[in-house]
Amino acid sequence: MSPEAADIERALNLLEPLRGAPDNCLDRLRRESALLRVPAGTHLFDEKSACSAFPIVLDGAIRVSKLGPDGREITLYRVTPGESCVLTSGCLLSGIPYTATGMAETDVTLIGMTQPLFDALLLQHPPFRRHVFGLFAERLADLTLLIEEVAFHRLDQRLAGLLVARGPVLHTTHQALADELGSVREIVTRLLGQFAAAGWVRLAREQIRLTDRDSLSRLAQDPADVSARHKP
Repeated sequence: MSPEAADIERALNLLEPLRGAPDNCLDRLRRESALLRVPAGTHLFDEKSACSAFPIVLDGAIRVSKLGPDGREITLYRVTPGESCVLTSGCLLSGIPYTATGMAETDVTLIGMTQPLFDALLLQHPPFRRHVFGLFAERLADLTLLIEEVAFHRLDQRLAGLLVARGPVLHTTHQALADELGSVREIVTRLLGQFAAAGWVRLAREQIRLTDRDSLSRLAQDPADVSARHKP
């Protein structure tokens, strides 16, 4: 299914570096691109699969994650409308297959830009080229922070920070939180139980309500501040 004029205009408005692109590239975007609508839970790419198109997300969110040999999963980043997938860019530039998995976290609508058009825009349109290479620097900073959190911060501290960032009410599962943190469901469930026992959260089916945000914030910032009240 080819994108219609309204879809192309949305893509140009969302992905600002495409504005002002050469007319021949915009004509190719209209002719050669494909419009894709997928439901939540759809795997868009897997490790070692080939990359053939550059996605422009119109609606929804794509979660890019890494799966370990033991089955544990950790979220690397998300791609939402107006953002680009750095892993896809790297694969298109280098010709190597994907090294992580991309899944539609919600219902997703996207335009798939062909690799020849992607290459042409890099050569002919400097704003798009700066966007693609600038994205590498931004995502590298994000991934460096993720490595720092995983390597140097306790899991209870990271979980508290995640709850504070997404509260006051989270509609999610313990497994989804474990995937986000690169842990396993059993440990996250145990920590949430401890938070509930301390009066910091109230748990229900696929719902977590923050009842003491201040204590969670203190734990997220400095676990020593609450070590007497909470031990993992």
